[in-house]
Amino acid sequence: MTASPFRLDGKTVLISGAGGGIGRTLVETFHAAGAEVVGADRDATLLDGLPLLRTVLFDQADAKATRAAIDADIAAHGVVDAVIANAGFTRAEHLGQLNDDIWASEMAINLGGAYALVDSITAAMAARGAGNVVFISSVNALAHFGNPAYSAAKAGLIAYAKAIAVERGGQGVRANVVAPGSVRTPAWDHRLAANPNLLDNVLPHYPLGRMVSPAEVANAALFLASDAASGVTGVTIPVDAGLTAGNLRFVNEVLRAQ
Repeated sequence: MTASPFRLDGKTVLISGAGGGIGRTLVETFHAAGAEVVGADRDATLLDGLPLLRTVLFDQADAKATRAAIDADIAAHGVVDAVIANAGFTRAEHLGQLNDDIWASEMAINLGGAYALVDSITAAMAARGAGNVVFISSVNALAHFGNPAYSAAKAGLIAYAKAIAVERGGQGVRANVVAPGSVRTPAWDHRLAANPNLLDNVLPHYPLGRMVSPAEVANAALFLASDAASGVTGVTIPVDAGLTAGNLRFVNEVLRAQ
């Protein structure tokens, strides 16, 4: 019987932000697919209860500490087969709320920290002749939905993934991006507690009429990291319930209202 190309048996996968809402689901999904998972986050307690081979601890907002932790893990264990660059953070802001400090902090964790995470790994993968990178970006990288600093950083991940795909492809390294829309994680709990009707304003923008789940994001990342996507590199897959396909609210409120 031919092994499923969606399986990752015998592979090691490093997942950053592994203790978060999407991160924990990524860990469970990759573990269920047969991978041995290395969980990375800023605090070991965030990783409690997860099926991990080992942990790597660093604050991705600190690029030097991130790179040092990754370099130490490679020196001790060798490079992983795949890395899922998931860690990130944002505030809900618009241009009127932006300043130099917010811009710098968003860039530090979402772009600079992601580069520090992935750079040494992709170099070691290229030296080995095989490897895989999946960035968890955002629909904010594809169109503007607020959060301008975060959006710029997440757009940078798409450009960085293409750079890896083009320059490392000949050495067997693939790099792709998942761009989620609104994901129903515990991060929404406080917002919904403050405004129980918030989703009445959010969901009409989504053609599927709902947010996406962490499992749907994880499944897209698993596909890109697996041999099922062996010919896919340098692409971005939106997992966004149709948000970036077009403007449903415009259709409903302008065209259908006539």
